[in-house]
Amino acid sequence: MNEIPVLLLAVSIDIIIGEPPTILHPVVHMGSIVAWMKGILSKTRLSGIIMTLVVVSVFTAPTLLIGYLNEPLYTLIAAVLLSTVISIRMLFTSALDVGRSLDDSIDEAREKLSYLVSRDTTTLTDEQILSATIETLTENLTDSVTAPLFYFILLGLPGAFLYRVVNTLDAMVGYLDDENRDLGWFPARLDDILNYIPSRVTGFMIVLAAFFLSMNWKNSLRVLLRDARRTPSPNSGFTMAAAAGALSVQLEKPGVYVLGDPREFLSTEKLKDALKLSSISLVLFIVSATGIMLVIP
Repeated sequence: MNEIPVLLLAVSIDIIIGEPPTILHPVVHMGSIVAWMKGILSKTRLSGIIMTLVVVSVFTAPTLLIGYLNEPLYTLIAAVLLSTVISIRMLFTSALDVGRSLDDSIDEAREKLSYLVSRDTTTLTDEQILSATIETLTENLTDSVTAPLFYFILLGLPGAFLYRVVNTLDAMVGYLDDENRDLGWFPARLDDILNYIPSRVTGFMIVLAAFFLSMNWKNSLRVLLRDARRTPSPNSGFTMAAAAGALSVQLEKPGVYVLGDPREFLSTEKLKDALKLSSISLVLFIVSATGIMLVIP
């Protein structure tokens, strides 16, 4: 079947409507099953492999059956389902909300940021809040949008759901503390593998977006090539470094990494520029994806 209408309709649904109700959201149910299995499994690498295979099977197997529907019905249902594993509207509105809150109350901005990042936000300065917001915005371009769409293009709806399950598992158990180190080892490594290509493609899309927006695209490319591997994750630095270079700012997670050069002051205007940069990057990705799907049906 023609998957281009599914992709374009899914993106439109997510941008216009946003996230589905909690009771209908597959990612919420993924999290519930992971939490349940985490409570009954031993904290071993084998348990992590079993958990990953079970949850992937539960959520990808039903998507295989949708392919048997007639094309109009398939397009509608597949688009609705695909829209639930991407998060464009929520990603952008959450980042914008932090910026707006910062203009009124730094405490409110810290609280809203705490829902988006894992770091302690209670003592962050204005610039640190803006840095963390731009970091999570640009990092999640991959996790929340381009990676699930990449696997949809490659493997259809099952591919998008496979990616979202693995990414959810990584977010819930992919930590190095005693409780999760072994249990989360397999999903964390699998998430790194699945994000390897999408993160790099998205990073270069940011460079291209900087060119179209007349930002400093040469610096974006320079910083991407220099700083992308400075983060603990092998993938997250590509989009963040490209954005830091394009915006001519320095993004920093204290004690963990520093990306870019401290050329210009981090302000809410820079956050707005980051939102524009991210928007154009996604447009370029979707246009490119559509073109590839036309050439290689």
